[in-house]
Amino acid sequence: MTNVHAEGLHLWFHEPTKPVNLMNPIVLAYIGDAVYEVLVRQYLISLPNHKPHHLHRQATRFVSANAQYLILEKWRPYLSEAEADIVRRGRNAKSGTMPKNADPAHYKQATALECLVGYLYYTKRIDRLRELMAIAFGETDETPAEAGSMKENHDE
Repeated sequence: MTNVHAEGLHLWFHEPTKPVNLMNPIVLAYIGDAVYEVLVRQYLISLPNHKPHHLHRQATRFVSANAQYLILEKWRPYLSEAEADIVRRGRNAKSGTMPKNADPAHYKQATALECLVGYLYYTKRIDRLRELMAIAFGETDETPAEAGSMKENHDE
């Protein structure tokens, strides 16, 4: 097997037609939703219990609007200024539809999280995405104060 970090994953078969900073936040959330779902599924498959019902039940701990709202709250102290701006753009974007079973405020925050994930994906900042997902999965003991250098390295 080749070294993934040396060659990269090359999951970008089709580049977007616009620069990422000019893309509609809803479009970033659209791809971010898919990327986030894949990352959650990869994480769950890395755990011991692979029964389909268990996987689905565990996934809802991460992919519902309320769960994404809570994860974004965990991420906030770690976000750089540029990342916080992307989150604001995603939160304020008009999506057109609102699910009946989701709190509107939580749904807007979930869209903001997905927008950030889409932004990080299209800017190919996979290491940063990995850092944030480790926080979401509770795989880090780092406090926001200790993350200062992590945060500073991601302002553009």
